[in-house]
Amino acid sequence: MIKEIYLAGGCFWGVEAYFKEIEGVVDTEVGYANGKTEQTTYEEVPVTDHAETVHIKYDDEVISLEKLLEYLYYIIDPFSVDKQGNDRGRQYRTGIYSINVEDLEKAREFLDKKQANEDNEIKVEVEELKNFIVAEDYHQDYLEKNPTGYCHINLNDRPSL
Repeated sequence: MIKEIYLAGGCFWGVEAYFKEIEGVVDTEVGYANGKTEQTTYEEVPVTDHAETVHIKYDDEVISLEKLLEYLYYIIDPFSVDKQGNDRGRQYRTGIYSINVEDLEKAREFLDKKQANEDNEIKVEVEELKNFIVAEDYHQDYLEKNPTGYCHINLNDRPSL
């Protein structure tokens, strides 16, 4: 069955490129989520307070939500507030968003288990998805179109989960 989740892990270029290569992910789309307005653009995001987010559709018979969350946790600094890699600002905050209440509960449980083994406080948002806006075309598959573009994620480093 095809399910969906919205993941914010800093710059959406790298997050999208990373998740596109995971078996079971069937589609990705970058956009802006959980801001103060119903519309925004890349230039307006610092004012509208949206997070750069990747909408991920996946086959839950191939990969579980928990494994997707493991990959997200692996590629982000979960203790960082409003920055990942060299990117700074609220649009680069980390988050897990969904309209599915059960998925949000699974995400909270996942992070609670991680927190039990950490000394620092995990700062990943877990919230109901609000006003997801698809990003401009040039941001879609950005690193595929611009292979030398900046990315804070090592795209070749995928742990076996």
